[in-house]
Amino acid sequence: MSVLQASFVHPWALLLLPLALAPFVFKGRQGQAYSWLQMVPVDRVSDLASLALRIVTALMLGCMVLALAGLHGEERKVVKVGKGAQTVMVIDRSVSMDHPFAGDQSGRAGEIKSAAARRLITRFIDSRPDDMMGVVAFTNSALYGIKITSNRDAIHAAINAATSAGINQTNIGAGITAAATLFDHIQNSGSRAIILMSDGAGKLSPRVKSRIKETLKKNGLSLYWIVLREPDDISIFNGVRYEEGLAPAAIELDLFFKSLGIKYKAYEADNPTALQSAIQDIDSREKNLIKYTVTVPGDDYARPLILLAILCGLLLLIAKNLRVHTWKNASNA
Repeated sequence: MSVLQASFVHPWALLLLPLALAPFVFKGRQGQAYSWLQMVPVDRVSDLASLALRIVTALMLGCMVLALAGLHGEERKVVKVGKGAQTVMVIDRSVSMDHPFAGDQSGRAGEIKSAAARRLITRFIDSRPDDMMGVVAFTNSALYGIKITSNRDAIHAAINAATSAGINQTNIGAGITAAATLFDHIQNSGSRAIILMSDGAGKLSPRVKSRIKETLKKNGLSLYWIVLREPDDISIFNGVRYEEGLAPAAIELDLFFKSLGIKYKAYEADNPTALQSAIQDIDSREKNLIKYTVTVPGDDYARPLILLAILCGLLLLIAKNLRVHTWKNASNA
């Protein structure tokens, strides 16, 4: 470990480091009193033992101070090569996501859409260990879940939050725009995509459309839209031609996405099986060789320092019990 590469969480604790010199400054009061020191023979073994004990005590105190200061190594950049993509999940958090799927014909209460989305997205994440993922939820506005990262625990926590209950509004434009901006300051791995999951659509203003088009094309993003259909929704694949401005919101949004000139595909899912098929298809399409850089936290040296301090304390305890306190005359024993 290089001193130049070390950092401290609590650098103020280093003010206590001079305490490590205490064993050399303060002298012990133990020993025997003699009227004439010339009669005491030189005991080099005892002198060396005393010096060793002072060094061990100083080391113990120094380790305790450094552990208290939170000594750790500097973070470092590591280049990773894998097979996957950089993806951002954009998840609808409107209250309708807590309704069952439209396609359940069993007569029983089916799995609700948000629960199925959470279950299948979690499986999708676990099956792609080389992916970097971000999460954005949206209702009346965008709700950042997590930036693009490879930390699986953080991604899972963000997915759980994004599939919880929301309010009765669907602002898809805000969700897509927020997701696209997550790619602005991250190295391009060569495969980047937004996966939009919603059970509705909304009207987009010309300004929002322009913003979406600009950010998607600038960052070289693919777009996948999984429509979780409501019972009375019109299919975006019905093939009906509408006059300009009269198409249902979902069909109009699909036509807008197709006009962006990017890699785009839409899916419809009215049951968990269809949702699973859509996610599996996206999985097969976005599995390319990627190369990216991740930041690895520096090593935490507090634990080994504490262990070393404990070891020094044990050595001092053993030395104390081995010390000869008084000389006894064998004839008087």
